[in-house]
Amino acid sequence: MQWFAAPEYWLSRLLAQRMLAALYLTGFLAAALQFRALTGSRGMLPVPRFTARVPFRHAPGLFHLHYSDRFYAAVAWGGAALSAALVGGLGDALPLWTSMLCWAVLWALYLSIVNVGQTWYSFGWESLLLEAGFLAVFLGNADTAPPAPVLWLLRWLVFRVEFGAGLIKLRGDTCWRDLTCLRYHHETQPMPGPLSWFFHHLPDPLHRVEAAANHVTQLLVPVGLLLPQPIATYAACVVVATQLWLVASGNFAWLNWLTIALALAAADPARLGLPVHPRAYGAAPLWFEALALALTAAVLVLSYWPVRNMVSRRQVMNRSFNRLHLVNTYGAFGSVNRTRQEVVVEGTEEPVVTRHTVWKEYGFKGKPGDVRRLPRQYAPYHLRLDWLMWFAGISPGYARPWFLPFAARLLVNDPDTLRLLRHNPFPHGPPTHVRATLHLYRFTDWRELRQTGAWWHRTALYEYLAPVDLAALARAGHRPPPARQAGGRREADADGRR
Repeated sequence: MQWFAAPEYWLSRLLAQRMLAALYLTGFLAAALQFRALTGSRGMLPVPRFTARVPFRHAPGLFHLHYSDRFYAAVAWGGAALSAALVGGLGDALPLWTSMLCWAVLWALYLSIVNVGQTWYSFGWESLLLEAGFLAVFLGNADTAPPAPVLWLLRWLVFRVEFGAGLIKLRGDTCWRDLTCLRYHHETQPMPGPLSWFFHHLPDPLHRVEAAANHVTQLLVPVGLLLPQPIATYAACVVVATQLWLVASGNFAWLNWLTIALALAAADPARLGLPVHPRAYGAAPLWFEALALALTAAVLVLSYWPVRNMVSRRQVMNRSFNRLHLVNTYGAFGSVNRTRQEVVVEGTEEPVVTRHTVWKEYGFKGKPGDVRRLPRQYAPYHLRLDWLMWFAGISPGYARPWFLPFAARLLVNDPDTLRLLRHNPFPHGPPTHVRATLHLYRFTDWRELRQTGAWWHRTALYEYLAPVDLAALARAGHRPPPARQAGGRREADADGRR
């Protein structure tokens, strides 16, 4: 089938696959480095407790078959190693069926992690990585020309990501319709980056231009991705430019970089005047063509649900319609907060808490804390605790399942939990009490920055968590894991093996 092959897109496929493998690598590294405190057998939301109450059919994955911290680590580090190999070109060095198997293994491993990740993995970019990763299984390698049907599926995915986000904004917060949302967004977004302060202080007319440009790039440009060349290539370039703007203005894990990788599937390098030499390919195996066409048919059928969601007046964001996270609906920032509320966590070594007690603040890596600390760039790496702390400031109910377990682990200086933080004010022994206070944060202006050196100004609002000690948490049913020293021998895994 001559129409099946699209050899002119070989460079686009190469770049998309290598970027996707790099983002898989980032996801697996984040899982390997953070899981013990978050979902490990001694974590805040342990996997064994989750799999005991949620059956396999509702959250398919390897950890329903077996769980131990060591096994989870093997899955995460194994996925990272395979991802790194694919970044280095392993997929093109192997036969086609073996290359496809490598991509399928990556998808299955990461699906296993996401499906037991609970609140920590409740982000749209997890489903986006899984959906894109599943399509990548059928993109082929250097032995075959890029399959045109799968390239169109990638375009369809980018369209849903962008168009869904545009619709949710248009239907959501009124500030998107009156073009004022960007007055607040750079300051109140979940995790500002090092340039967010400067973006926030752009003149108001430029903020209106940002908002208007957002509507154009998310409601009109995505249509161009589905049109013939060269329109699709130009639309892809606009998507890439928009995503780079978002990369510069904040931290959104791998959402922007993954969207860039997918947009490349619509770009024909020759249309941009790049000196790309054509490659000659033989006919693709019939079994490969059959699988790609079956995939295309399945995606078309499953697209009914996200399309119905997009045309609905009750559109929802970032939802998977099946447990395999295939053909999802996407969207972001349907509403924008006007103020920023941050939870500040503190501890004390004093045995009795009085109004004169001296409290020491814990420092987080990414979320605002110290007012003099310029926000850092972490994306595409995902700081899961920091992101959830933003939600905690908006809704205490959202943090209820994990916040008290978090406090309990601070009270024993749990090393796995402390590794998620930038600064532990109690290096020589755990605190006797911890508390949390809700603060109102805002960016300083130019005059305040020059006078104080502070990027933020904060005002205490009210007590978020009253001072608690281990006894109080135990009475509430939140017993911390057994205390141990950082660097010491680890506790036995959940299955009892060391």
